[in-house]
Amino acid sequence: MTSLRGRLLLITCALLAAGLLLSGSIVVGLLRSGLVDRVDTQLRVFGGIIAVIPPGLTSRAPADRVAGDALSTNLDLINRLYIAEVDADGELLSEIRLPPGPGGPALPAGGLRPDPAPAAPLGDAPFEARDSAGGADWRVLVVPRDRTGTSVVVAASLDAVQATVGRLRVIYVVTGLGLLALLTLAGWFAIRAGLRPLRDIEETAAAIAAGELGRRVPDAAPDTEVGRLSAALNGMLGQIERAFAARTESEARLRRFVADVGHELRTPLVGIKGFSELYRMGGLPEVAPAMARIESEAGRLARLVEDLLLLARLDEGGDALPLDLAPMDLRTLAADARLDLRALAPGRPVELTGPDGGPPASAPVVGDEARLRQVVTNLVGNVVEHTPDGTPVRIGVGTEDGEAVLVIEDHGPGLTPEEAARVFDRFSRADASRSRSGPGGAGLGLAIARSLAEAHGGRLDLRTAPGQGAAFTLALPGAPA
Repeated sequence: MTSLRGRLLLITCALLAAGLLLSGSIVVGLLRSGLVDRVDTQLRVFGGIIAVIPPGLTSRAPADRVAGDALSTNLDLINRLYIAEVDADGELLSEIRLPPGPGGPALPAGGLRPDPAPAAPLGDAPFEARDSAGGADWRVLVVPRDRTGTSVVVAASLDAVQATVGRLRVIYVVTGLGLLALLTLAGWFAIRAGLRPLRDIEETAAAIAAGELGRRVPDAAPDTEVGRLSAALNGMLGQIERAFAARTESEARLRRFVADVGHELRTPLVGIKGFSELYRMGGLPEVAPAMARIESEAGRLARLVEDLLLLARLDEGGDALPLDLAPMDLRTLAADARLDLRALAPGRPVELTGPDGGPPASAPVVGDEARLRQVVTNLVGNVVEHTPDGTPVRIGVGTEDGEAVLVIEDHGPGLTPEEAARVFDRFSRADASRSRSGPGGAGLGLAIARSLAEAHGGRLDLRTAPGQGAAFTLALPGAPA
């Protein structure tokens, strides 16, 4: 299969050759037509001169002299002449060849009979006739004489016309072939340069197929087809690269998630299995504490499974997790959170304010109170678990920019930017350790809280810095009071 460059060059050369052939044929045809018209004009002038010579050319001297003068002075395209005289029946009476020699126009077999009607005027249309000896064609003109009934046949050889046309044809062919070769060579380099962006695209595509996803097609003029193609390809390659990166990150997160789930499920299962084996082996002096521990681990396992199922339903979106929406006020959740904090950590100072200080204000929303209460409970549990006893806590509630806002802010140790970036990830913990001995959740609470906030059309943000505590802000679309 010929390459695109070869096909373009072949098509260009074919069109160029066809154009040169057509233009050459038109030029040669117009030149021959013009030269023949000049021969016809000279024949009419010469025929008028011969027609005045009296009939019966018994002496060739007058005609020879007239013809010789014409050949030497006036007839620039005529180098051979044929003069004949025919009677009224078209029979040949006499003929003259200048210069003398064989050949002449092959006249009709029955002779030339003029029309019996009144003679045609001088300058009637000439016609072409073949040479009787096989030479060049002749241009023949029949001039009738007045009152005598005879006619004069004047013919001029087209040797000079055909020689001129032949030379022009040879020149045109040689020039055309040279021009075709030169333009073919120039077209080769022009097409090569014009298709260079396509070769760059081909090389880039091959490199990307080999794994170099960062390669891009070189930019071209944006107002050209190649430029628009390059821009479109670069956009597509960017999307492909981002898709591969997202897939790689998703696979890594899935592996981490599976590992974390396996660890979290294994911990309570190991406890349940261990106490069960001790009971079976009779190694438990008291059954009640062992059963309480088994029940505790089973509850922990059940909560973990429920959290995972909830996250899975939240990830599906839509109607996977139906919400029981109803008008409510976030002040109720703020007041309950204050009571929960006082019950869980009586030594903590808890302040109820507006979002940025001041008195608390109404924060009406349309939401699922049970799910939003779960969000606040997770935030309260996070404060109790990750801040020292006695750390002050501020709960702010109100409206800002048309949104209902609930803020839970502590004055604990805070988080680094790296920890804050991962705080809403599943199974994320500040110490990045899977083997903990103290109490605590599985690292799903904040992930569930953010997902529930987004399911209500809102958001859950974190503002923190090392040594400056952490402030979680739940913002939901406001509703009329």
